[in-house]
Amino acid sequence: MNQTPIFRVILVLMFLTNGAIAAEPKTEVNKNKEQNSSEWKLVWEENFDKDDKIDDTVWSKIPRGSSDWNRHMSDYDKLYDVKDGNLILRGMVNPGLPGDTAPFITGGVYTKNKKGFEHGKIEIKAKLGNAKGAWPAFWLLPFDNERWPRGGEIDIMERLNSDEIAYQTVHSHYTVNLKQTKPKKGATGSILKDQYNVYAVELYPDKLVFRINDKHTFTYPRIETDLEGQFPFDRPFYLMLDMQLGGKWVGEVEPKDLPVEMYIDWVRFYQKEGERKEE
Repeated sequence: MNQTPIFRVILVLMFLTNGAIAAEPKTEVNKNKEQNSSEWKLVWEENFDKDDKIDDTVWSKIPRGSSDWNRHMSDYDKLYDVKDGNLILRGMVNPGLPGDTAPFITGGVYTKNKKGFEHGKIEIKAKLGNAKGAWPAFWLLPFDNERWPRGGEIDIMERLNSDEIAYQTVHSHYTVNLKQTKPKKGATGSILKDQYNVYAVELYPDKLVFRINDKHTFTYPRIETDLEGQFPFDRPFYLMLDMQLGGKWVGEVEPKDLPVEMYIDWVRFYQKEGERKEE
């Protein structure tokens, strides 16, 4: 068959283009598309829209303790609100509660002894208030209540003062008592100040993957090591949502900045096909 010069050029270009496409290596974008092809399935959610009250079949108010994070916890009603589909948790100057000498009081809830999460993805959509000495947090502790830090701690979000970053961290016997720094135990990610952000952790048997607003911040893997306690995270955990004030990490509280509030729009838990369901 006779072929014109133009037709032959078109054939050559088609051959070269097809060859280049076939030989193209997988980019990170392509890899991510493949990894996300197995979609997460929503298996549980809390929208905080039930009769303007906290669902006490899932959540309990966090009691006061002696650590920096819980030394101001209180069950005072004005620290808690469910309004317009949000859970509102507050930190405030103690208004003079009888028998309570704490200078400040804070509100927090957890799913301890009620609901556990394992092998899936937790997402929390929330807007954080600003105050010097404010330290809101969303985090996980082991459902079997193994003593800290051997049972592990997973910090989905911690934010200090009015920063435009949030911290995401893991703690364990390996990182706390043995003071090991490899693999990296935490990272920070940018947040949209005074707006809602989505904080997430993916719980796998061999790694934890952290994200803020669907942007990957860091991954903490299980590694081969002779040291004990490196990955105590392949187990059920309960979830904590709390406002915190003061302490060694965040520093002094400024009373004139109080009350401070955070709004939690929803909590969602996803799993993939074949994974174990939540407790």
